Amino acid sequence: MLEDCLFCKIASGDMPARIVAESDRWLAFRDIDPKAPVHVLIIPREHFESLDELEEGHRSLAGELLLAAQRVAESEGIGGGYRLVANTGADAGQTVFHLHLHVLGGRAMRWPPG
Repeated sequence: MLEDCLFCKIASGDMPARIVAESDRWLAFRDIDPKAPVHVLIIPREHFESLDELEEGHRSLAGELLLAAQRVAESEGIGGGYRLVANTGADAGQTVFHLHLHVLGGRAMRWPPG
C-alpha cells in the first residue's frame, strides 16, 4: 500500500467508497464522477501503478479482475452490453495511478471513445 494513493486508502478501508463487490484480491466500487449511468471501478488490493506493472506472475490476478468486471456488469443489469476501460499512463487519461478498470454501461457507447 502506498500512503498517498487514493485507491490504496479505499482498498484498506481508510477512505469510504460505495462498494459493489469484493474479494480478498480486488474491490469494486462506484465512481464518484460517473461517465455513464453505471460506472464502477475495479481495483486490485495490491498496488500496481498501471497495467504496465503486471508481469507473468500476475496472470491469475489479471483474470480475476476481468471476471470481476463480468460479475459486476451482470449484477448491475448491464451484462448484455458494457464497456471495460483500463487507462494506462497520463497520455491515455489515467489520473489515479493505481491500476483500475472502469465498467461502464446503461447507455449506448460511441466509437471511437477518445
